[in-house]
Parts: sequence; structure tokens; C-alpha cells
Amino acid sequence: MEFAFVSGDPALDLAGTVLSRRDAPVDLLSAPADLERWVAACPGLPDRVRVDRAGFELARSLREACYRLALDRVHGRPFDAASLAIVNRAAAAPPPVVQLGDTGLRLSGNLRAVLSQIARGGITVLADPAACLKECGRAGCTRLYLDRSRGARRTWCGMAECGNRVKAAAYRARRRTSA
Repeated sequence: MEFAFVSGDPALDLAGTVLSRRDAPVDLLSAPADLERWVAACPGLPDRVRVDRAGFELARSLREACYRLALDRVHGRPFDAASLAIVNRAAAAPPPVVQLGDTGLRLSGNLRAVLSQIARGGITVLADPAACLKECGRAGCTRLYLDRSRGARRTWCGMAECGNRVKAAAYRARRRTSA
């Protein structure tokens, strides 16, 4: 399964590794190796991180906390206290090490450093009153994303998957109606 990085922030992208949360949840991170692949593919994170079972469970806990907090923000509710504690605890760990070399920027660190980076980014987004968080407009998709479009008119988490599906369904409906 390919991972999608369309949410605008790694914390939201991590939360998006569970698809169709309300209907038929599909967890894209079912084993530590899946999390290793996700971290390696995620822009702005170290590409070589080892994940053990305890770290895997910690990451899944952070994922669910980020999702709950972002959903609270979208719906204008007070933040869930248990989720705040999880995110703040993860953010307190040292972040990845940043190094500049002839080949450019290099990030390195263990899984705790990666989770710290994710939690810190999520905190920055959730604390920003100007950040426009939305839930995807396609029925069945529960991905949350940052809408940075002009006029905040973005409707779907990503055009490649959800936007194309909605537009294709609308086209088919118009064709049926005209026929």
C-alpha cells in the first residue's frame, strides 16, 4: 500500500494512515516494518529508523492522539486532555539531529526523535489560530488536512484519490441523468 502525504503536516499524515475511520477502518500501519516504510517515505523525517514493538505502539498512540486533537480543532471542541498529554510527552523528547553537508541537509535520529518532530509539528499546527484544518469532503474519507488554498476553498484531502473519485462520480451521475 502506498502512503499519501497530502495533509500538509506529518502529524496529520500520520493520522491519515487509518483510512475510512467511521465506516470500515483500514490501518496502513499494521506492523513495525510498515511504520519504518512510512517514516522513510515522509518528507522532512530521517529515512533510516528502526522500529521495535514498544516504539510501534508509542507511534500508534501518538497517531490516535493527533487525530483526536485535530478533529477537536475542526469541530471547535476543547482538546481531549489524554491526547494532549500524549502529544506533549512525545514533543518533549529531543528532535532529530540536523546536519548540513556537501550533499545537502541530512536528518538523523531514532524513532523517539522522529515522534518528537511529528508531535512538535502537530502542536504548531493545532496552536495556530490562522491554520485552516478541514476533513475531506468525500464520503467515507476521514483524512484531516491543512487547507492552504487561496480562499480556503479546498474540498478534498487530495486530488489524486478523493478529488478524482468525487469528480468521476459526479460525471457519471450527469451522464445517467442526461441519458
